[in-house]
Amino acid sequence: MTSNEPEYAPGLNGMDLVIDGWFHERGVLWPGQAMSLKVEKVLHHSRTAFQDVLVFESTDHGNVLVLDGVIQVTERDEFSYQEMIAHIPLYAHPNPKKVLVIGGGDGGVLREVAKHDSVEEIVICEIDGEVIDVSKKYLSSLAVGYEDPRVTVKVMDGSIFMEENQDSFDVIITDSSDPVGPASVLFETPFYTSMHKSLREGGIVCTQGECMWLHLDLVKPLVDSIKRFYTDVGYAYTTIPTYPSGQIGFILATKGRGKCDVPARKPSDEVQEKLRYYSNELHSASFVLPMFAKRAIFGK
Repeated sequence: MTSNEPEYAPGLNGMDLVIDGWFHERGVLWPGQAMSLKVEKVLHHSRTAFQDVLVFESTDHGNVLVLDGVIQVTERDEFSYQEMIAHIPLYAHPNPKKVLVIGGGDGGVLREVAKHDSVEEIVICEIDGEVIDVSKKYLSSLAVGYEDPRVTVKVMDGSIFMEENQDSFDVIITDSSDPVGPASVLFETPFYTSMHKSLREGGIVCTQGECMWLHLDLVKPLVDSIKRFYTDVGYAYTTIPTYPSGQIGFILATKGRGKCDVPARKPSDEVQEKLRYYSNELHSASFVLPMFAKRAIFGK
């Protein structure tokens, strides 16, 4: 390798997971199960300095973004995740003005944040710029979020950005992939400490919180750890067919304010008509956990 050639991350080759016309998702975080989608055609495959990036057109789920062999987005069901991870914290806040998005390079969270008129500034920190470029080319219904004039894009490590911007944001949303590879640090206590420092008083953090059917052993110790410095920590969830076990959770943590399970605002009629999943009723309902998960995470 010459000094002018980029250094690429080692790891799997996403094309190896396309077998006999089907993409097969198998992961160490969901042993003994797999998700398969039928492939119409592969649109893009590359290896960046951080991860393997695959985009394919599926027969029934639209275009699909896969990072390091794990499905991140399908056009068929992405709205259930994007709407909930964005609107739960934003509608729990009475007047959010500055919002930071960490990860979320596909642009879907930006699209949802932009539906809030009170928001004056939206910053996104995505460590892998190629994810942004690929999403703009193949996932235009999500990447439309980049077109909002309030959006500033930072291709950099979110932790570094937060260290440089403390007491700055009303809401921080971390749309991360699973806790392996470059995203592993986003599930550790120091990252939550950085978010706490970057929040304004009264602020809210919402992060991807894995699956209650598979990852309670990851969720509970993290919740226990961050309870020491956040005012309140809660757990909500959404359903999404193409994520492992058809469900994914969100960790909601507050700084100088109470719980997030009751909305402080409601969508206008115009916005609600555009939403396909979120409502104020579902906002509150999403915090009602099955007893096995409630006991495991909160001990009650």
